[in-house]
This record gives sequence, C-alpha cells and structure tokens, in this order.
Amino acid sequence: MESFLSDKWDVKAKHTSEEALQRWRELCGVVKNPKRRFRFTANLTKRYEAAAMRKTNQEKLRIAVLVSKAAFQFIQGMQLNDYTVPEEVQAAGFQICADELESIVEGHDVKKLKFHGGVMGIADKLVANCSDGLSTDNEALNRRRGIYGINKFQESEPQSFWTFVWEALHDMTLVILGACAIVSLIVGIPTEGWPKGAHDGLGIVASILLVVLVTATSDYRQSLQFRDLDKEKKKISIQVTRNGYRKKMSMYHLLPGDIVHLSIGDQVPADGLFLSGFSVLIDESSLTGESEPVMITAENPFLLSGTKVQDGSCKMLVTTVGMRTQWGKLMATLSEGGDDETPLQVKLNGVATIIGKIGLFFAVVTFAVLVQKIITRKWQEGTTTKWSGDDALELLEYFAIAVTIVVVAVPEGLPLAVTLSLAFAMKKMMNDKALVRHLAACETMGSATNICSDKTGTLTTNRMTVVKSCICMNVKDLSNPDYASTLASELPQSVVKILLQSIFNNTGGEVVVRRRGKHKLLGTPTETAILEFGLLLGGDFQAERQSCKVLKIEPFNSTKKRMGVVLELPGGGVRAHTKGASEIVLAACDKVINSDGEVVPLEEAAMNHLNTTIDQLASEALRTLCLAYMELENGFSADKDIPSSGYTCIGIVGIKDPVRPGVRESVALCQSAGVTVRMVTGDNINTAKAIARECGILTNDGIAIEGPVFRSKTLEELNELIPKIQVMARSSPLDKHTLVKHLRTTFDEVVAVTGDGTNDAPALHEADIGLAMGISGTEVAKESADVIILDDNFSTIVTVAKWGRSVYVNIQKFVQFQLTVNVVALTVNFYSACRTGSAPLTAVQLLWVNMIMDTLGALALATEPPTDELMKRSPVGRKGNFISAVMWRNILGQSLFQFIVILFLQAYGKSFFRLHGCPDSDLVLNTIIFNTFVFCQLFNEVNSREMEKIDVLDGILDNSVFLMVVGSTFFFQIIIIEYLGTFASTTPLTFFQWIVCIFIGFLGMPIAVALKKHVPVQT
Repeated sequence: MESFLSDKWDVKAKHTSEEALQRWRELCGVVKNPKRRFRFTANLTKRYEAAAMRKTNQEKLRIAVLVSKAAFQFIQGMQLNDYTVPEEVQAAGFQICADELESIVEGHDVKKLKFHGGVMGIADKLVANCSDGLSTDNEALNRRRGIYGINKFQESEPQSFWTFVWEALHDMTLVILGACAIVSLIVGIPTEGWPKGAHDGLGIVASILLVVLVTATSDYRQSLQFRDLDKEKKKISIQVTRNGYRKKMSMYHLLPGDIVHLSIGDQVPADGLFLSGFSVLIDESSLTGESEPVMITAENPFLLSGTKVQDGSCKMLVTTVGMRTQWGKLMATLSEGGDDETPLQVKLNGVATIIGKIGLFFAVVTFAVLVQKIITRKWQEGTTTKWSGDDALELLEYFAIAVTIVVVAVPEGLPLAVTLSLAFAMKKMMNDKALVRHLAACETMGSATNICSDKTGTLTTNRMTVVKSCICMNVKDLSNPDYASTLASELPQSVVKILLQSIFNNTGGEVVVRRRGKHKLLGTPTETAILEFGLLLGGDFQAERQSCKVLKIEPFNSTKKRMGVVLELPGGGVRAHTKGASEIVLAACDKVINSDGEVVPLEEAAMNHLNTTIDQLASEALRTLCLAYMELENGFSADKDIPSSGYTCIGIVGIKDPVRPGVRESVALCQSAGVTVRMVTGDNINTAKAIARECGILTNDGIAIEGPVFRSKTLEELNELIPKIQVMARSSPLDKHTLVKHLRTTFDEVVAVTGDGTNDAPALHEADIGLAMGISGTEVAKESADVIILDDNFSTIVTVAKWGRSVYVNIQKFVQFQLTVNVVALTVNFYSACRTGSAPLTAVQLLWVNMIMDTLGALALATEPPTDELMKRSPVGRKGNFISAVMWRNILGQSLFQFIVILFLQAYGKSFFRLHGCPDSDLVLNTIIFNTFVFCQLFNEVNSREMEKIDVLDGILDNSVFLMVVGSTFFFQIIIIEYLGTFASTTPLTFFQWIVCIFIGFLGMPIAVALKKHVPVQT
C-alpha cells in the first residue's frame, strides 16, 4: 500500500516546510468530512498571519531603535510634552497608565522614558520598590490588576460538544444519506402509509444521529485532552522578589511593578525595563525574526516579552503584561496555528485517499449493477416507461447502499486514530512525568535507535555535595558536614578569606534568607553545592557580597567551561576570580597556595600532584572544580575581557552526584530493545567513565573520548569511530550537535538527545527527538525540545520510548482491523450486487459496521497501554514499512475467511438453517449474514490486539476501554437484531441461530492462530 504513495505524501517528523504541508492537503481526494479530517492538523492560514506579524514587529522595532537613537542624541534640546495621568489611575494610587508604559517599552521611546524620570522614575510611578519588590497585600495586587491587566494571553474559546456534533454532521456521505432518508419518507409514506412507509427513512436518520453522537463524543474528549496538555506546555516559572523575599512564581501571576530575576536561558515573561545586571544579551528572533542578539544596558533598557536571555543575568522591572505586549498578540495568533501533522497522520491520509478512490469506484459499479437489474426487470415486464413509487424507493435504496459503501470504504478513521492514540498516550505520559510538546515526538520515539544522554541530573540524582577538597596542597575528606568546620580551623585565615571571597562572589547562585531566618540556596546543583560548602566553612554570603564591588561578570560558558568575576576590594585593589573545569583552570595557573598559606610558583612537582588528585577524585566518580584568583591593576575597565591565564590556584573540590536508582536497569532495558545509549557530558573523562561503568553504558569494546579529540578527527576517522563511541567527555555543544548530525545522516539512526542548557538547543533542534529536562532545563532548551522530562530522570526517557512504541503498534493494530473490514465490506457488497442483484447489508447495517470499525475500533485498539514485551523488539528505525508484511498476512487471511463464510451463508444458508418453508426466509438469512459479519469483526478486534503473538487475551482485563467497547458493541448488536428490526431491516433470531453466528465469528480466532503459526512472513 505504502509503495503506491508518492514522495508527496512524505513529511518530516520535525521542521516540515509549509510547502510540504500544503502539498499533501491538495492530494487528499474523497474526503467525507474536511472539518473532521483536518481538525488536528496545522492551520496554515493562521501560521501565515503569525509570520506576517513577526515581519511587522521586525520593522516596527527596527524603526523604534533608529528613532530612540536619534531621540537620545537630541533629547537635551527637545521640548517634552506634558503627560496627563488618567483619573482612574490616580485614584488607584499610580502615576502612569498602561498605554503610556506600552508605548515606552514597545516603541523603545527614550524620550518618554527620560520624561518620566528614567527607570527609577517609572518604578516610583508604579509604586514599586526595586529592592523589595511588590507587597503581597491582596487588596493592593487586585487594584494593580484592575489598572494594568493580567499576564495572560487571549486564547480561542474552547469548542462546545455541540460544535463537534455540528462538524460531524458535515460528513458529505451522511448528508447524502440524510437526503435519501428524507426522499424515502416523502415517497414511502404516501405509497405504503404510516408507519410502514417511514421505517426505512427513520432507520437511516436514527443511524446517522447515532454515528454523529458517538463521533462527536470521541472528538470532544480528544479536544479536552489536548487542551489540558496545552495548558501544561505553557507553564513557565520565574524568579520574583516580593515583600523582600525571592521566590518562584508562575509568569501568569506577574504584574507591572514586579521585580524579575533573569539568567541565561530564561524567557522574558513580560515587557519591562533593565534595572541592573551584567553582560545581558537578548535573542529577539522569536518576536522579530532577527538572529542577531541585542545587548541590554542602562542606555538600552528595553526588554520584550517572549525574547530569550542568551547571555548574562539581570533584574528587570515589569511594565506591560498580557495582551498589551507584542508577544501576547503573536501568541494569540500562533495558538490557532496548531501542531504540525505527524508523518503517520499524513501517510494514513494517503492510504485513506487510495482506498477511498477504490471504494468510490466499487460504489459506482455496485450502483450501476443494481440499477441495471431494475431496468432489465422492467424491460422484461414491458414497463420501462412506467415507474411506480415502489420502483423509486427501490432505486433510492440502491443509491443509499452505494453511498454507504463509500461511508464504509473511505477509512476516514485512519488518520484520526493516530490523533486518538497520540492524545491518549500524551495524557498517560504526563502521569509518567513526560510532557509531550510536539505530537510527532510520540511516534518518532518508538522508532528511536540511539539515545544521547547527559550525565548530570539525568543519569545522576542532581543532588550535589562537596565531599573532598585539595586546598593548600592537602587532600581532605568532607563527607561529614562537621569536617568542613574542622578544615576551616586548620587552614590559614588568609586562605579561608580568599576561598570564601571566591565561593560567594564568583557564583551564578544565591543564598537568600527566608522567613524565620532560614537560608535558601538558589542556582544550579553545582553552584548550590559550592555555596553550601562556603556556609559550612563559616562564611556569610550577604556580608561577603556587600564588602566587594563587582566590576565585571563572565557567566559560565560551556565552550570555555569556566566562569569569572572581577572585584574591587574594600581596602583598594582589584582581584579576578575564576572557577571551572579543573584541568582547564589549572592550566591557566602559574602559582599555587602552599601548605603554609603562601603563594608560590606552580612547579612541575606541584602540578603533577594536583593533576594526580584530579584524576583520583574523578575515578571516584566525583565532579571536580578548580578555584583560582589573580591580582589586577587598579583602573580595570569593564570593557576588557577577564584574563585567561596568570592565576593562583586556591584549590580543587570534588563534588559527589550519586547515580539515580534504577538507571542501570533502564540502560539494560534499552540495550535489550536494540537502543544504543551514549553519555555526552562536559565533565572530566575519568568522572564520566566511572559513572558510565556504574550505569552500564561503557562496555569493554566501547570508546570514551574527549570533545577536543573528537573534533580534531577527519571525516573518515569519525565514520569509523562514531559507532564505537559510548562516552564523550569535556564535550562542547558543537560536539554534541556534530555527533547527533553524523548519527542521523551518515548512519541513518533515529536519535533522541537530552539537554538542559541554552547551548544544548542546536542539538535538541537537530535530533529526531529532543528531550529537555523539566527541573534543571532552561526555557530555551525546553522550547527547542519535543518532550520535557519533568523529573529529569533517565528511567522516564525509557518510559517515553515504551509509550512511543505503544503508539506505533496500536495504530498498526487499528489499521489492520479497519482494512480487514474495508476489504470484506467492499467485496461482499460488490460481489452480491453483481451475482444476485441485491446487497446483503443495508445502509443502516453498514452505518453500524462503520461505527464499529471507525470510532469504536479506534477507541478499543488505539488506547492499549504499553507492555514490557514492546521493549524486547528491535526498533523500527527510519525506513520501516508501517503496513508490514505481518499485517498484510493477517488482513488477507481474515478477509478471505470472512468472505468465504458470507458466500457460504448466501448460497447454502437457507438449507443450513432450514428456512425454505419460512415466509420471511430472505429477511432471516440477511439478518444472520449481518449478525455473523458483525461477530466476525468483534472477534477480529480481539485478534488485532496482537499481530504476531498467539495469546491475544494476555492483559485484556487490564484494558477497561477495550472491554467496554466490545461489551457495548455486543449489547447493541442484540438490541438491533431483537428490537430494532423495523428500522435496521432485521428480524429476531432463534437461540440456535445466535449460537451459530457467534461460533462462526469465533472461528476467526483459531484461524488467526493458524496464520501466525503456519504462514511465516519476513518481519
């Protein structure tokens, strides 16, 4: 089937072009209900609107920057207009309105900013304290909300259940059948009287209403699931100071006047003004499309909502929130753009189109054969020119059958089953601590052949403590917290002083005092471990920070693998501190503090001792950091770079980060499932190897390599080396990106990559599945990712892979089931029409069959939970056929069985059930055929639970949805046969006839076993 699909039906799992998305839509033919078929696909019109808005923003900001520069040059000589504060704003206690704030920041209006007294003037007019933040008094906050609004974006109203009912009624074939029902009523009632003449018409109407209600209910439930998941995706927490205390808060609770703390990788949560900070670079590409980052300073203090902090850190005063920001307006448009459709959705749309065309052909031929039967009969009777009401009803019934064949033949449910299965999986994965941002990631993860994982926080617990140190050339065990205070008493006071100065000033973290005087450590686990070590040494964070003036900060950089700060000392003089990867910082040192606390040249013996110490700590699976300082000349300019060499080594610390429980088992499970796990880390190679061995990643025939060595290799060497690499240490973001790209392109692997930092974004973007860390990950990393691992645990990644495989297999099960029904329904009705001149299954019966195989079948099979068996199979990889040979064997085998059964019943059914003397023998036989056909589908639904495994009942009791669907189908089948005969063209059956129908349906199960055992196919 897939071989009939051209390349035009191929879309990528990620970064598909708008042209490709548009192309397959144009190829879709025989679409019964476009509103439903394309509901869960990208809205390209809205996307074009968003792109146009970005272009407008880019032009507006470009003009604003030019204007602000000109204004800045001439501001002294300009006469400023007066600004009148609106009465309601004054009454609320503020001195500036929301519109004025919006025009200042969005328009980069330096002139207006200066007029209002600069940033501090704006803060005063907003009644905001730049050090303590807003008060948490509810009345004051509500007053502020009333004037300035809330930080929420306008979203489209959720669709009601009746909207889905209305959309389900747009099915073209149901509309035609409805028209047939109306004509049937108009002709039937005058011809045959009431109520007999209304039975056929009312039966079709009732069937249509049932199909519409079941379809609408299923679609409505899906939409609610997607809406819940969408809310989870948009949850962003930020650091805010309120009432003098720093805390985490949802960005949606922000108000103008709030003081927000931003650092690398954060998303700017609202429009605002820069208060203080260092080296702040902002990426505005999400808002304007401009790739060049913007430097934010006191001269250019404008921060726009939705942009990302690329470098540095700062404090920001919030000025404008929600729909008053350009980001809010853009988000309102983007939210209607929808997710890209997944490759399986598109592929199954293609399959549905091909089968739909075949079905349409068969429907036309069937109708032609049935019409030919009427014309032939009337020709023989000599009544060709005389047409009665009965003839019109018969013709109408044949037309309804032809239309219903199209209803059954066009498998509209195929692409929608993908959405149903993905929605179910995404909801369940949320419970398993994985938030799926892009639908296609669920699909692709099931095909993953490689996982490139970070070490810190993913394979390890991310709860770090300093357990060893080498200060003044002496190695000390610090595994007990009391040992740190002992160390402080043993070291010379001058060394303790400079060590604490380094720890508390050269950090990206912070020690904040909470209520009741408790300390709270903020920052990365590495930073908090070092800060905790400083506190245990007896240090005072606030006193140390206030004693020195910071002249320049260079935040940690994953390329340089170190960070630095320049301080102006209280007694005069300037000092630089650096901290980072031990071997890199040590290489920048030419002096060291000896055991007497004196600064001495770093000679070869001392260097060897320190390098041996680093290797020893690393071999114990400890992360090592080196701290160093150097004296600088007075008059250091912040424009200069912090020196890269000439430092004095203070010491080395070893930080323990234990391996997470269950990681070794999860890695083993991946390996048994044919998924290669590689560790990519910025840590020392010995630390990485020790952890990798503990996790079971590094084996005897695997290679551990350092980033600098990796990037020095030629292309030929890389092609030979990459399949063997199990550990990459001291890697840069570019190394990770290169590894992923080679695995995907050269080796055609399906690669999942984990990342948490801003610099991981390129690798996450490049990978087939980007996995960002929910706890330690930056907003930039999360936005580049396809799945967010909420607990940062490697075992959760394995769960995602299991769910990915489950989605893929579940959709295969449903496709196998639906194609079987398609094949049988088409061939039976077509063959019967050609052979006997009548169709054994009426329009109402076919509508019921359609509902069993479409909505109910998808519910039953597309929502099977994953099993451990899934992780014992090899991954599908990039080029696996979705409709496999195994599926074709099962489809054709079951179709042949069902076709033979129905032919047998048509030919010998009357004799077998002794119906020859019965007045309604044809009606009884057709009821038996319909009943048998439905039970064949019911048992085939059970068969479809397993495509290769013989025991199809394994775990069936764990799937309540499946049991409910099968049970309700069985119940309603009894109702249709026994009590709705007038409308469904059926008649009650005897107990014996019921048993035979059920038994024939059950025969499909042993036949399925025989097919699996005796008809081998290549898998």
